[in-house]
Amino acid sequence: MTNRRDFLKKAGLATAATVGATTISAPYVHAQSRSPIRWRLQTYAGPALAEHVIKPSIDAFNKAANGEMEIELYYADQLVPTGELFRAMQRGTIDAVQSDDDSINAPVDVSVFGGYFPFASRYSLDVPALFHHYGLKEIWEEAYGEVEGVTWLGSGAWDPCNFVTRDPIRSLADLEGKRVFTFPTAGRFLSRFGVVPVTLPWEDIEVAMQTRELDGIAWAGITEAYTVGWADVSNYYLTNNISGAWAGSYFANTERWNELPEHLKTLFKLCMDSSHYYRQHWYWWGEAHYRTTGGKLELTSIPESEWQQIEDEALAFWDEIAQESDRSARVVQILKDYRQTMQQAGPPYRYG
Repeated sequence: MTNRRDFLKKAGLATAATVGATTISAPYVHAQSRSPIRWRLQTYAGPALAEHVIKPSIDAFNKAANGEMEIELYYADQLVPTGELFRAMQRGTIDAVQSDDDSINAPVDVSVFGGYFPFASRYSLDVPALFHHYGLKEIWEEAYGEVEGVTWLGSGAWDPCNFVTRDPIRSLADLEGKRVFTFPTAGRFLSRFGVVPVTLPWEDIEVAMQTRELDGIAWAGITEAYTVGWADVSNYYLTNNISGAWAGSYFANTERWNELPEHLKTLFKLCMDSSHYYRQHWYWWGEAHYRTTGGKLELTSIPESEWQQIEDEALAFWDEIAQESDRSARVVQILKDYRQTMQQAGPPYRYG
């Protein structure tokens, strides 16, 4: 009995039929026959830091994309100043960005909550919990859905925000007049305590500390201070922090994102998740490791009773931000609800 396969084989059509079937069932073969899709992605991080916070995941993406797509990674301010990244992405100068909303001047009301919103988190796990289980993800999607040309892809946690300084800080009075490199919203808050926020290109920070143009840095935890070399030009590390984790995101030019086939979108998001996961344990390890064995920075602390003034002021700051828009008010209410839940849960979620 002759079936369709035998008939095609006898007729010399098996090869053509097979190729046709493959083309229909696996459209990505077409992509493999063309030049690969190429993206330019710029991160907020300099080269030494990027080796941890993004480069491994981009290397993995390029390998797994199997020639269909290649992402060229650029470091802080390498192609575009960090503060101009959002507009550059809208124009298509940059295809994708890894940064916080605050630093890239994202034109959305929720941008103030990116980076280090004071005391919004105590630990790095607070950030993904807030986005995935308390509704921040949907609010961010809503906000960026109102902006042309840029798609918000997701957020994750980085390290805490502590002071790395030339001179010791052991009281709130010691903050007065300190010229500090920090993030926009964090600087806006810290100025209430006499801190003078300073904005500089990332690669200039080390020299600025050496020349005393800067008195300190409130941009990271101790892991980054050692990794990028700031511990070499500083003397002290304040253990009190104004936030337990930096909230950063991935963004893409909308047109370029929509051009990708679904399997490459999925691959990119999986690589985002791999970066989020790596940072969770790298920073958790590093914050304890460098405090105990770093050897370059002396640890100082402000007494908890005095530091409570900053925490109390942060809640007043939250209420002021809530007045700026309905969406900001919704975010602040989520932060308040989350804070209450963590306090009620007790250790290890919150102590004291």
